[in-house]
Amino acid sequence: MVFGWGKKKKEEETPVEVAPRQEEVSLLDVPKIISDLNQLRQSQTIHEIKHLRNETEPLIEDLMKIGSVLEKDDLKIDDIDKHLAIIVVRGKKQVIDIIKKTVTNLPEVSTIDDAKKLNNSLNQILKIVGDVLGRQTRVIHIFAKKYASQLKENLEVMTSNHSEIQKILKNFNSSSVQSDEILDTINEIKKLKDTQKEKTQRIEELGQNVKTMDEKILEIKNSIEKIKSSENYQKYLDLQKKLDETKTQKSQIKNSIDSQFTKISRPLSRYEYTSSLDKDQKSLLTKLVENPFDVLLPQFKDSVILILENVRKGISSGSISVKDSEKSLTQLTETEELLDGFITQVSDYIKKTDEIKNKLDELESRELKTFESELAKNTDFQEDSQLKLETFEGEIDEIDSKIPKLISNIEEKLRTFSNTKYTILPS
Repeated sequence: MVFGWGKKKKEEETPVEVAPRQEEVSLLDVPKIISDLNQLRQSQTIHEIKHLRNETEPLIEDLMKIGSVLEKDDLKIDDIDKHLAIIVVRGKKQVIDIIKKTVTNLPEVSTIDDAKKLNNSLNQILKIVGDVLGRQTRVIHIFAKKYASQLKENLEVMTSNHSEIQKILKNFNSSSVQSDEILDTINEIKKLKDTQKEKTQRIEELGQNVKTMDEKILEIKNSIEKIKSSENYQKYLDLQKKLDETKTQKSQIKNSIDSQFTKISRPLSRYEYTSSLDKDQKSLLTKLVENPFDVLLPQFKDSVILILENVRKGISSGSISVKDSEKSLTQLTETEELLDGFITQVSDYIKKTDEIKNKLDELESRELKTFESELAKNTDFQEDSQLKLETFEGEIDEIDSKIPKLISNIEEKLRTFSNTKYTILPS
């Protein structure tokens, strides 16, 4: 239950609109503008709250006087019911005790901290006194009627003044927050400009690097072209072409050998699993089964014949099982008869390719390889530099678009607590 007071409504006054003063400033001027505005706002805030404090203090003293007078007033309780008198006395005592304990002189105001202490002190007085008067409202209005009106009027004005103090402090805090936000934004702009400067410098360095790489790459390409137009390089290409052509010859020889050895692959495989061979023989037999081309060389001829003869013996003795032993033996004989021809073809092929490779080695330009390696390395470096350059350019464009928005944000915030419309010039 409340005692029955609140902030009185004041007659609304039509505000007179005044066109704001306009001023152009640089971003470097803004911190001083903020400092000056903060000092002015702080001075105004202290002055206004001090005035409200001085208006409120007499009301505090009136509350203390009312408490003293009420304490001496018997409220004519002798004329009322005994049980009711007990309630009135108890209620009166509560009101007087609270006034004595809670209602004290307000602190003087000379700083913002003083103003905050005043706000807290007044808030506590109004809350505690308001609570007790709310609880004892019947006692006051019925048995201490002559005090009720004065209490109501005083507390209405005190409540109004307290609300005004809170509003002034809230506005001051809001402007302080905005001031800090503006300074933070200025620092952000400074960092962005520093970053922009660094990236611009890097772009210049990278641009020079790319230009240097272009010149170097052109020089290397000219050197490569000079080597490739030489007579030796043309010979090298001709030999390389011949070497490529030998691959067809190898394929033909290999197909012929594979076709013949496929006929005896079954008994060869069985021999591989049933025989006890040393490591070298085992390796040779495995290659003979998988890729006979690689082992049909003069140095392996006797070993291959030995293997084929052992397979023949295995088939004849029955230790190597085949579907048609006669056919397998015939195919073994056929393979042995073709063996010299296969070895000759493989040997001739290897000799031919070795000769070509040796000539290629003689004609191959070590300088060309060096130039091609340098070309690849410089091209990679150039592409990497170009990519970084484009990335930095994009980041600078982003900063260029961000800074005007931040400056506009500063201008808007300055407008909220200054009568001057500041326009921040680009720098």
